Amino acid sequence: MSALGSMGRGVLRWDDRSPVGGWLEESRMRSRGVAVLAVLVAAVLATGVGAAWLLPGPADKSPEEVAADYFAAWNDGSLDKMRRLVARPPEDFADQHRALSRGLEVSAIELKPRPVARSGPDTAQAGFTVTRDMLGRGTWSFQAVLRLGRVGGRWRVLWSPATLYPGLKGKGTWTWREVTVPALTLVARDGKALPEDGPLEPYLAGLTDRMEGEDDTGWAIELRDNGGPPQRLKLFDVKTGKKVRTTLDPRVQAAAERAVGSQEAAIVAVRPSTGEILAVADGLGGLGAFVSGYPPGSTFKVVTAGALLAGGMGEGSTTDCPAVVVTAQRTIHNDENHALGRTALRNAFAQSCNTTFARLAVEELGAKKLAASARAFGFGERLTPGVQARAGSFPDPGSGAALAEAAIGQGRVEASPLLMASIAAAVADGSWRSPRLLEPKLIREGGGRTPEPRPIPGVGDLRTMMRAVVTGGTAARAGLPDGTAGKTGTAEFGEGSHAWFIGYRGDLAFSVFVSAGGSGPKVAAPLAARFLRAASR
Repeated sequence: MSALGSMGRGVLRWDDRSPVGGWLEESRMRSRGVAVLAVLVAAVLATGVGAAWLLPGPADKSPEEVAADYFAAWNDGSLDKMRRLVARPPEDFADQHRALSRGLEVSAIELKPRPVARSGPDTAQAGFTVTRDMLGRGTWSFQAVLRLGRVGGRWRVLWSPATLYPGLKGKGTWTWREVTVPALTLVARDGKALPEDGPLEPYLAGLTDRMEGEDDTGWAIELRDNGGPPQRLKLFDVKTGKKVRTTLDPRVQAAAERAVGSQEAAIVAVRPSTGEILAVADGLGGLGAFVSGYPPGSTFKVVTAGALLAGGMGEGSTTDCPAVVVTAQRTIHNDENHALGRTALRNAFAQSCNTTFARLAVEELGAKKLAASARAFGFGERLTPGVQARAGSFPDPGSGAALAEAAIGQGRVEASPLLMASIAAAVADGSWRSPRLLEPKLIREGGGRTPEPRPIPGVGDLRTMMRAVVTGGTAARAGLPDGTAGKTGTAEFGEGSHAWFIGYRGDLAFSVFVSAGGSGPKVAAPLAARFLRAASR
């Protein structure tokens, strides 16, 4: 202990053994000295920071000197000296340091400070690298920052738990944990981690099952911040698993998951220019968005319109849209029996006239041309996303009533949300591509045969027609963002109907499906609007 001051005949010294610090009188003090000391103590209690000059610590030292003293004390393991250099140290200051050392069995510590950088007249900071030796497990190094500030006229260390470990906010609990590291880890397109649970789980498991590798076992440093969830900070005695990038976009995935919520529904998003799957929000269960088959309803009119355009019609060609039509001995109704009379093909598509497309399929197209268009859009094709998938079915409808039903996506026509997203992407890009979750090379290594892209005839007119659906057709009131094009669908089954909306905006194509959701325009299209707004933020 060193003398810090005297008062009369009494000499005051700082007591390092005191948990809060204190002044001790080493000799007798006259009554006047006692009175003055009482006044000074009262000043300390009353003014707090303002009386910091009375506290023990470096007198008139620069922040560089204070930082050097703090690092020297830390290197020596002198927690008391460190504490005296800190402004307002927490009561468990020493305990927080000991918790790390004891929890991780630290045997030695080395600090390498960098020069102090002043950020203002009263603030400064010094970056440093800390390396700890841990018994039998190796070393652990990371960078942190020591913050300093002028308090009560003197430079002090502004300590927080983040001084001990970056980002730490409360009291840390440090432990070793035995862990198993998978041979490979699937990550997002940007290299960041993907959620291990939620709607993506079966899709990631399906991808992993198709790739070879052996898991490894080792040890990890685990941190709980103030009792929070465990955070894995560093692996030891284990080889880091291979990271495999998927095509998934975390921002688009999060937007799709928020839009679907807890509904029995699905959103699949695809990049039209590449076929990359950007998001799969699947509330159908398992791989439902890829393997399930549902009648696509009026979204299939994209395929029927594609066949009509390939046969010579244009988006401005005139046609009829009566409320009811009888074709091939099958009576077809429009929704709510609406009628447009004589109108452009574009308008019949935008208002989703069942009567128009059923009659044209029977009288103008025939089963072969409609089937050819279905194949061009992926029906019957082997989809190769990297996991199990269903391409949809378009059984030969013949030339009768089944053909009229098939033209409007009913009867025996079935499709998955994945396939319908690829159809929207084909219109956006001009070519149909098999959607994928991995790079083509990895798809091939897994035994997948990715078909070559196929050009879509009449795609310019199809884009105009799908745009008309949003600007003045069945999706005009859905709140879709500017630049969206699409097609609504209400697919009947048994006593109910599924709700569909497929579309694209820029280089983002998608399908929205709500099982037993009812109306495509009233349910699926507004859901698509919520998804697109969230994805564009």
